[in-house]
Amino acid sequence: MFSRFHALFLLLVLSVRTYKCVSSSSSFSFSSFSSSSSSQTLVLPLKTRITPTDHRPTDKLHFHHNVTLTVTLTVGTPPQNISMVIDTGSELSWLRCNRSSNPNPVNNFDPTRSSSYSPIPCSSPTCRTRTRDFLIPASCDSDKLCHATLSYADASSSEGNLAAEIFHFGNSTNDSNLIFGCMGSVSGSDPEEDTKTTGLLGMNRGSLSFISQMGFPKFSYCISGTDDFPGFLLLGDSNFTWLTPLNYTPLIRISTPLPYFDRVAYTVQLTGIKVNGKLLPIPKSVLVPDHTGAGQTMVDSGTQFTFLLGPVYTALRSHFLNRTNGILTVYEDPDFVFQGTMDLCYRISPVRIRSGILHRLPTVSLVFEGAEIAVSGQPLLYRVPHLTVGNDSVYCFTFGNSDLMGMEAYVIGHHHQQNMWIEFDLQRSRIGLAPVECDVSGQRLGIGS
Repeated sequence: MFSRFHALFLLLVLSVRTYKCVSSSSSFSFSSFSSSSSSQTLVLPLKTRITPTDHRPTDKLHFHHNVTLTVTLTVGTPPQNISMVIDTGSELSWLRCNRSSNPNPVNNFDPTRSSSYSPIPCSSPTCRTRTRDFLIPASCDSDKLCHATLSYADASSSEGNLAAEIFHFGNSTNDSNLIFGCMGSVSGSDPEEDTKTTGLLGMNRGSLSFISQMGFPKFSYCISGTDDFPGFLLLGDSNFTWLTPLNYTPLIRISTPLPYFDRVAYTVQLTGIKVNGKLLPIPKSVLVPDHTGAGQTMVDSGTQFTFLLGPVYTALRSHFLNRTNGILTVYEDPDFVFQGTMDLCYRISPVRIRSGILHRLPTVSLVFEGAEIAVSGQPLLYRVPHLTVGNDSVYCFTFGNSDLMGMEAYVIGHHHQQNMWIEFDLQRSRIGLAPVECDVSGQRLGIGS
């Protein structure tokens, strides 16, 4: 649910590539790639796009919906072309639904044109039991249809009815009937950008997510952070002989409903933070969810940066500031907080960037049970758009304070997952991590340059 607030518009457009298919264990069918596993594996290349911000440099920049994964497919009978945001922080897939009176039908799904569209009544088991993890409970509308309202951390929302429809994937001959939300009302922080996407494909662990409905036991991604080859998404097994062995950390489950714990998020246990290999003196108690569920750690490909609860953020900020003393010049503006959560920024000239000053920064490692993510060099700082001081650009530390956005959780964003193979193993309830060169891995999969 925290995957819709970011600074950089990173549009990851998934286009289907054709590979040799070994076998399939479900009705889902893209063109596929063969691995050592007997299950079907689907590999999709990523593409990036940056959307300019219209904020003035002196403003306090707030989160808005600007980092998305999208896939193009067709829905309904006859098929209608749509694009959907892939969101690992959301459960219910939904389409922007409007009838034929809609002035822009290209970016909307029209259920009246589909003979296979089937709305879900509010009396059905799907409406009564499978929506239990929605933040806002499903309700019954005036037509006795199952009604859903979805809200996100960036204050955007969508509202409409649950329905079943045929989804056609790639050049598939075996189509799938999926439960989704047919949303008549969609509002966001950037209406112009929101209209460019027809809907959202939910990828979390909820029973109505795309991954759950399709029955994929695993999926992985690798984000390179470069424009030449941004990376790829892989659906299915990844038992390739050339892949670096993964270190696994278990997914945390809490069956009891708690007010601040997202039960269907990809939650792991953060056990510590290291700077240049030395653990910070952080009490273990602040890294563990409390009796309300506050303090869970989520791995989210949709969120750009990483956010830490106040005490942990303060400890890391202080230590990083001390270690960069004499290397970087602090940007002294008490009124500037980048994205509303990042208050440690630096002035750096282009000459110093070219000289490799970022390679002198200390390495920050996020330590989990059985695995860790090490962040070094350029990913530690982010250049603030349109903000300069003399000849210097302003760069901010890419760890933010969750407390400043009213969020009771740790979130590991994709900016700190660059050149990491991230595997979500739903069958064994774990996440696998390994440092890799994503462009090289892409070449091995036949999608790199």
